[in-house]
Amino acid sequence: MLVLASASKTRADILKKCGIDFIQKITTADEESIKTNCPKAFVYLATKLKMKHALEDFKNDKKILCADTVVTTQNKILRKATTKEEAREILRLQSDSKTAILTCTMYHTDKLDFTDLSATIYEFDRFEEEDMENFLQSGAWEGKAGACMVEGFCKPYIKSVTGYESCAMGLTIEKLKPFL
Repeated sequence: MLVLASASKTRADILKKCGIDFIQKITTADEESIKTNCPKAFVYLATKLKMKHALEDFKNDKKILCADTVVTTQNKILRKATTKEEAREILRLQSDSKTAILTCTMYHTDKLDFTDLSATIYEFDRFEEEDMENFLQSGAWEGKAGACMVEGFCKPYIKSVTGYESCAMGLTIEKLKPFL
């Protein structure tokens, strides 16, 4: 059985929607130990670290899937906000701007090591202050890279999109599915 080594509800939902059987386990990886300002390097290193820990933590499991997602705009990595004020600043950076959502996926079996680094680029209109404040009050930004929910709050503000929506949601299933 496939092990999704992630606490992400969204990643689990993507697998369920595709009819993929899996169990969800959480690794002991500490992303905060990664020191780089390069978004591509960060998401790759975070996923690689998760896979390293998953292989140690779940050594009896034969199929392991790890992923990490980073949001970047204006040459800044937009991590998960820890406060409402931080989330507000992160959203303001994305308002009326282009934002890239990078997802790195690693899948390991006894016979295969698959790695994919995908990007989905969104161009957003200016976020209305009232909408942004309502979103912040809802708490839905918590635990989201870049405080961003392209399937939720940000959706009406999308001017253009290039790439897979699944990548923006944290698991580029279109690229992974042929290997499952």
